[in-house]
Amino acid sequence: MVEIPGTGLPIIGHQLAWLAAEGVTDVVVSCGHLADVLQEWLARTPLPLRVTTVVEEEPLGRGGGLKYAARHLPCTDRPWYATNGDVWTRFPLREMAAFHEERGATATLALARPRIPWGVVETNEFGQVLDFIEAPPSPYPVNAGVYVFAPEFAALLPDVGDHERTTFPHLARERRLAGFPLPQGAYWRAIDTAKDLTEAARELAAQNAL
Repeated sequence: MVEIPGTGLPIIGHQLAWLAAEGVTDVVVSCGHLADVLQEWLARTPLPLRVTTVVEEEPLGRGGGLKYAARHLPCTDRPWYATNGDVWTRFPLREMAAFHEERGATATLALARPRIPWGVVETNEFGQVLDFIEAPPSPYPVNAGVYVFAPEFAALLPDVGDHERTTFPHLARERRLAGFPLPQGAYWRAIDTAKDLTEAARELAAQNAL
């Protein structure tokens, strides 16, 4: 398991700690490639909540894997959270759940505005350069990889395939898909590369120093 430098924990360890702090008591982890490595880490690590692992015998895609995992939820008649495995974030999940309930949504996804990795140039209508802005927040929200789902959502998922190409567009057309903007100052980062690991560790150290 690849750890966040300086923390002694892989991403899933931070995710489980966050979920437990937000009142989650049971987690189902969908595993595929190298499932035995993850299961071994879970078996030897003191965990703050109950964790069940399910292993896909063959690749089911993101939507199929989510549907397969949902079958193992301890309470299938209640709303449930889901999160991508490569996301490190902290924000009040209860606020997102309340947002989801208030809108009567079938699915709600968290929305982040990550910083653009380049400096941008501000110009006026005449093409004159006014300013240089280093790594500003994106003007467009992105799917932050954290969700709240109504109980009936699992039945809408494909057995095999990507729910973001099938289920989500269908719900959006029916106005049953909601987007919860992450609160101001909430931490969010997708961990895709070794550089992301290093930068996440640096950001965590900076937060702890405050």
